[in-house]
Amino acid sequence: MELAWCFDIPGEKGVVAGRETVVFALRERPEGLVGFGLGGPEVGVGRAQFEPFFTTAREAGLRSVPHAGETTGPATIWSAVHDLGAERIGHGTSCTADPALMAYLAEHRIPLEVCPTSNVRTRQVSSIAAHPIRRMLDHGLLVTLNTDDPPMFGATLEGEYLAVATTLGLDPAELAQLAENAVNASFLNTASKTTLLAEIESITHNGLTELTRNSAPDE
Repeated sequence: MELAWCFDIPGEKGVVAGRETVVFALRERPEGLVGFGLGGPEVGVGRAQFEPFFTTAREAGLRSVPHAGETTGPATIWSAVHDLGAERIGHGTSCTADPALMAYLAEHRIPLEVCPTSNVRTRQVSSIAAHPIRRMLDHGLLVTLNTDDPPMFGATLEGEYLAVATTLGLDPAELAQLAENAVNASFLNTASKTTLLAEIESITHNGLTELTRNSAPDE
């Protein structure tokens, strides 16, 4: 088991927390620290105020992974991209309200960490069936499935895959693509990504072959 860390600014604490978080991250910098993020409430917590801290973190080699566009609209995602240099977006589900933003995210291959169960539990969507993940995938966005906070929301990664598969009708190839997206969106080294992608391809190929065999008409 390998772990990589991302230190998040608690956004509701403002610029003081931003400064303290980046200072702590770079002073203590544990092995495996790869990302610098921004969590907490979005409403009333502008992304741009944290720009100096993200700049410092990025200059030190950390990757920018702020939350944006879960409880606020597309403007928050635009700000995360332009002001914080976001390389990956936490949630980002409100992007579907802005076709230009969806096109930008697809073109620049900026991954979105989508958490369907969490979105339902926090009432950002009414149900899994109403979740915009299908629309996001249809627009070519680099979507990954995530659990958000498993103890808080009672979510598991397997459960997220089962939920979108059974409720939104994602087929095995689409589920495999979500798994591949997660690998490609990670900050793993190239060799590790290649190994994982090969495993996914092998499992998918064998699974689809078995599915085809079992669904063939009896002779």
